Amino acid sequence: MFSKPDEIIQQYITTSVSKTKMSSIMIIAKSILAGLMIGMGAACSSVAAHTITNVGIARLIAGIVFPVGLMMVILMGAELFTGDCLMSSAVARRSISFFQMVRVLSLVFAGNFIGSFILSILIFFSGQLNFSNGLLGAYTIKVALGKTSLTPLQGITSGILCNILVCAAVLMAMASKDVTGKLLASFFVVMPFVTGGFEHCVANMYYISAGLLAKTNPDFVKIASSTYGITDFSSLSIQGFLINNLVPVTLGNIAGGSLVIGLPMYYINTNLKLSKKGSKENDVHYDYAGNFGN
Repeated sequence: MFSKPDEIIQQYITTSVSKTKMSSIMIIAKSILAGLMIGMGAACSSVAAHTITNVGIARLIAGIVFPVGLMMVILMGAELFTGDCLMSSAVARRSISFFQMVRVLSLVFAGNFIGSFILSILIFFSGQLNFSNGLLGAYTIKVALGKTSLTPLQGITSGILCNILVCAAVLMAMASKDVTGKLLASFFVVMPFVTGGFEHCVANMYYISAGLLAKTNPDFVKIASSTYGITDFSSLSIQGFLINNLVPVTLGNIAGGSLVIGLPMYYINTNLKLSKKGSKENDVHYDYAGNFGN
C-alpha cells in the first residue's frame, strides 16, 4: 500500500528530471496554480480562526483548514517552491545539475508569488475581509504585521522548521499509492507547521499581500488598533514584506527542504540500498513500516 523510502527518493529524482525538461511557461503556469491553492488554504484558515481569542486554539483551527492547499497541490500536479527544494536529492544523484535546479526553483518561486498575489487581490475585492464587521480585515493586518516584524534569525529558523514538515508531507504523500493515504499524509504533517506558527514563504506571499491590501482600508486599521492594541503599522510595508520576511523565510525553507530533508534522505537510503545489495551476511530487509532492519 506504500512505497519504501529508497523508492520514494528514486521516484522524486525521476520527477525532478522531468521538471527540468518542462518549458518555462509550463513551470510558471503550474506554479501560479500552486500559489492560488496555498493562498486559498491560508485565506480560509484566517476565516476559521479570526474570532478565536485563545492563540493555541486559533492556530489549531487554522492548522486543520490550511492543509487543503497542499492537498490540492499534490493531487493536481501543481508546482510548489517549498516542496521543490527536495530537488537537491537529484543534484546529489547527479541526475540534474545545480543550475537546472536553480532555474526550476526560480521559475516556481515567481509563479507562486504571482498566484498568491492574484488571490490576495481577489479576496480583497470579494468583500471577504468585511466578515465580522471588518474584524477579519483587522486580523489579516495583525497576521501580516506579525510576520513582517520577525528578526532575520527568527525568519530563517522558523522557515527551516516549516519546510522540514512540508517536505516530509510531500515525501509521505508520494509513499502512498492511494488518494486517501496522500490526503492523510498531507493533513497530519502540515497541520503541525501551521499550529506551531512556523513560516512558509509561499503562504506568506498571500498573508502579507492580503495584509498590505487590508491596510489601505482605514476601517480595518482602526479596528486592528482598537481590538489588538496595535499602534505601529510601519513594518507592514513592501520593505518589511521582502526584507524582514520573504528573504529570511525563503532561505530557511531552502535549508529545511534541501539540507535537512532532501540530502539526508538521499544519502541515507542510497547507502542502505548499497548495503542491501552488497552484503548477504547482513541480510538487510524492510520491516512492515518500510524501515530498514537486519
